Amino acid sequence: MKRIAILTSGGDAPSMNDAIRAAARTAIENGADVVGVRNGFAGLLREDYIPLAARDVSGIIEHAGTFLGSARCQEFRSDTGVMKAIRSLEDHAISGLIVIGGNGSQAGALALANHGVPVNGVASTIDNDLAGSDMTIGVDSALNVILEAIDRLRVTATSHHRLFILEVMGRDYGYLALAAGLAGGSEVIVTPEHDLEPHRVMELIHEAGRRGKSRAIVVVAEGAKNTATALHQCMINDLACGFEPRLTILGHLQRGGRPSAFDRLLATRLAAKATELLLEGVTGQLIGLLGGNATPTPLADVVGKHKPLPAELLTLLDTMKL
Repeated sequence: MKRIAILTSGGDAPSMNDAIRAAARTAIENGADVVGVRNGFAGLLREDYIPLAARDVSGIIEHAGTFLGSARCQEFRSDTGVMKAIRSLEDHAISGLIVIGGNGSQAGALALANHGVPVNGVASTIDNDLAGSDMTIGVDSALNVILEAIDRLRVTATSHHRLFILEVMGRDYGYLALAAGLAGGSEVIVTPEHDLEPHRVMELIHEAGRRGKSRAIVVVAEGAKNTATALHQCMINDLACGFEPRLTILGHLQRGGRPSAFDRLLATRLAAKATELLLEGVTGQLIGLLGGNATPTPLADVVGKHKPLPAELLTLLDTMKL
């Protein structure tokens, strides 16, 4: 395999740059030329390639996001778009591809693999909703941002006897809310999988007050049916809980900041393994963290699969709220 391409796709995640660096340097070490694809699959269709030498990926590991850029590409979702991407790779003598991203990105990788393109994926999404990986690139960094927010909100919540409702990312999967809520000692956690009606949230807040708590934190995933905004309005209408409610929405702050040490190492391990396997001719795989190891899983077994929330964390909810 003489030349490989690297692209990042979907939502940006802290340490995507570390993954680019690891993939590029692993390929170069093994004698392959490397090009980067600007702006994901859209760049693939536009033939927007840049050469990547070892020095071209220097000084990027401390920066969140992806220096190659990412973009949505509706055209690639069609068979015509997939064939156009394949011709682009062929025209530039690219014999292998590394795709760094989450569910949608790996669906694109699978589409190419089904047409015979040698491609491997690297599990990267702050949502941690990708099957085939216990933890994905960017999750730890995002959790640390949320945890700092919870810690800061608790200070003022305690000082003023307030209830803070904190909305975090998680449109379809509530891992960030669950993990950060548990780590941050929140009184209530609401996720798409563990949704709570407003009256139940109110009951839990009342219970916290009766147990002598002088403040409360509710963490809500953005994809929950009972949204943070709706819950906040319910709290405003019922101040009998004794806490003055406030709403905080973190939004895209969770994607930024310096990547954590865990994410930097994870990105390096997964991307290096994905590239090693690609160069060995083992393709059509997602490389994720399973049992502590960088492990390949066929893309066909990953794409479109539902990943349940960790049962162990769910069982801790009732105990930790006391």
